[in-house]
Amino acid sequence: MAKTILLETYLKQLKLPSVLKNYEALVREAADLNQTFEEFLFCLIEQEVIQRDENNLRRRLRYAKFPTTKTLETFEFSAIPRLNKNKVLTLSRGGYIEDKENIIMVGNAGTGKTHLATALATCACREGFKVRFYNVAGLVNELLQAQSEHQLIRFEKQWLKFDLVVLDELGYIPFNTKGSQLLFQFCSSRYERGSMIITTNLEFADWTQVFGEEKLTAALLDRLTHRCHILQMNGDSYRFKQSLQRSKEQ
Repeated sequence: MAKTILLETYLKQLKLPSVLKNYEALVREAADLNQTFEEFLFCLIEQEVIQRDENNLRRRLRYAKFPTTKTLETFEFSAIPRLNKNKVLTLSRGGYIEDKENIIMVGNAGTGKTHLATALATCACREGFKVRFYNVAGLVNELLQAQSEHQLIRFEKQWLKFDLVVLDELGYIPFNTKGSQLLFQFCSSRYERGSMIITTNLEFADWTQVFGEEKLTAALLDRLTHRCHILQMNGDSYRFKQSLQRSKEQ
């Protein structure tokens, strides 16, 4: 009994909660199966590693601040015939993040851009990358607030820690000059230092609607598209089709 109490104390000090939770059951299982000590130790440590991986994944998903849970399994590739499914599945492995490359998804509203961006970013979390999701309008508001509070440098250090940043719905809302410049600074600072997934309803020629100045827009596009995977996602709106389907079923 004294050794059991001491063992549990040591496991708590060493911060091995899964070992603490499972060792008694695994001891009985090892005895029943006549396992060697090495086999028993492997099972014990394996449980700790699995639990830590699960905890780390939950933590990365929480820090990513996804608006909803989306996966590739629930994405309707058949609705966007021109989208290369094999390319998307290759991107889901995260090689583009290691290479500091970007993904830009271009398409009209309701074609699943946010779904696909969230799904790929979730895959990145599963691969161990640090991810953050931003709605572009919300990000610009955060940037403006940080600037007004003289915290912009501190905020920049935070966003550069992420391996992947998702910027959702670029082009849906125009910004004033200050907001556009701050968004330009945000995107430019990540050039060859971290990856981004950008979803937009605007063709590249129309990005001046967001950033205003033509030269500034051209400079940003030059950086963003230098090492970039462009996914064209124009098609019929998912939401509109779902509404039609519900109407037929009623």
